[in-house]
Amino acid sequence: GTIHLFRKSQRSLVGKLTHEFRLVAADRRSWKILLFGAINLICIGFLLMWCSSTNSIALTAYTYLTIFDLFSLVTCLISYWVMMKKPSPIYSFGFERFEVLAVFASTVLAQLGALFILKESAERFLEQPEIHTGRLLVGTFVALFFNLFTMLSIRNKPFAYVSEAASTSWLQEHVADLSRSICGIIPGLSSIFLPRMNPFVLIDIAGALALCITYMLIEINNYFAVDTASAIAIALMTFGTMYPMSVYSGKVLLQTTPPHVIGQLDKLLREVSTLDGVLEVRNEHFWTLGFGTLAGSVHVRIRRDANEQMVLAHVTNRLYTLVSTLTVQIFKDDWIRPTLSSVPIANNILNLSDHHIIQMPSLKAADNLNPVTSTPAKPSNPPPEFSFNTPGKNVSPVVLLNTQTRPYGLGFNHGSAPYSSVLSQGFGIPGMGATQGFRTGFTNVPSRYGTNARGQPRP
Repeated sequence: GTIHLFRKSQRSLVGKLTHEFRLVAADRRSWKILLFGAINLICIGFLLMWCSSTNSIALTAYTYLTIFDLFSLVTCLISYWVMMKKPSPIYSFGFERFEVLAVFASTVLAQLGALFILKESAERFLEQPEIHTGRLLVGTFVALFFNLFTMLSIRNKPFAYVSEAASTSWLQEHVADLSRSICGIIPGLSSIFLPRMNPFVLIDIAGALALCITYMLIEINNYFAVDTASAIAIALMTFGTMYPMSVYSGKVLLQTTPPHVIGQLDKLLREVSTLDGVLEVRNEHFWTLGFGTLAGSVHVRIRRDANEQMVLAHVTNRLYTLVSTLTVQIFKDDWIRPTLSSVPIANNILNLSDHHIIQMPSLKAADNLNPVTSTPAKPSNPPPEFSFNTPGKNVSPVVLLNTQTRPYGLGFNHGSAPYSSVLSQGFGIPGMGATQGFRTGFTNVPSRYGTNARGQPRP
């Protein structure tokens, strides 16, 4: 190949990440996210030091929610990066699945942190250490303030969509039942409690409430085991809140069809199948490309006389209302009608003198045949088809073109006989049968019709 002396070397992974980060940082909308990320790192550092000084595992479980806020900020940056990038030949559908992968990874990491807290809590039940409450309440309010301020100040599009589209957690269901009871007493609170509450705000408030109860019970009765119980409660709430989001984002990554659009898709496909010229709609596949983006492909079989562009426009117009990224393949009917040949038949096909009828020898050995009937002697074998008293009845005759002269000189007339002589021997008349002389090659054998042994016609 061609040698490029001054070819630019490919960037490493770190170089590519740095280039993409500079691309995102050039947008002023991302400056706010970067500022919150820096404050988040400082807050996480202080909280981890307070967790070590207080020896509280409940505060550690609550600090993991602050770490999850950092993951959500990174996801928000990825969302901005996806909006800046355009589809490429490698990523023909765009980069929307990166933010789906970011949400899935963030929720799974939060669940792994909750499992780690459950494991540490099980060990603490065997040997409960002493809990120092000096900075427990301070760390609780710092983490609560920062989490709520982050969730309410920055609109995180991916997590906002997932929190609404995913199924409700058990914590949301219990709070919804409690809200209905409260709104039944005080109807004015229905605008606040009855709508579906934000799961992230809900878990932040519930975790802070558990830590406040822990602080009061330790200060009053020195009941240190309540810290472990609060840690288990926060871990279960975290796991129950993140699990539905992981399931929803995982289904998006597996390219499954969303359940809430299956009925609408079936209705649109029935409408497409009734369009003029459409014979069949098959191989349809629809999946969620990103959050709020539906992609699909479909094959449409049309009539031969239908206009492909017109059918494509109508099909796209019907499905585009629901499927934003659509691929439609139009192909015409491939059913082939049987046609009759109008080419005239060649004369040499009907000329019997240009062909020979050769009787093929039997494929079975002679000792296995009965000389009288020329059939197999074993009674167990079924009788052969077309058993006539003619030699070689078990083998179909083979018709060959008379292109060469036979090399055998046994005195028989093997040459081409004229058409008139063949008819004079009684071969071409239907119902009269072929003569024995024509079949065996003897031309002077008397037959039923034709000439006798002396060559005179019979009366």
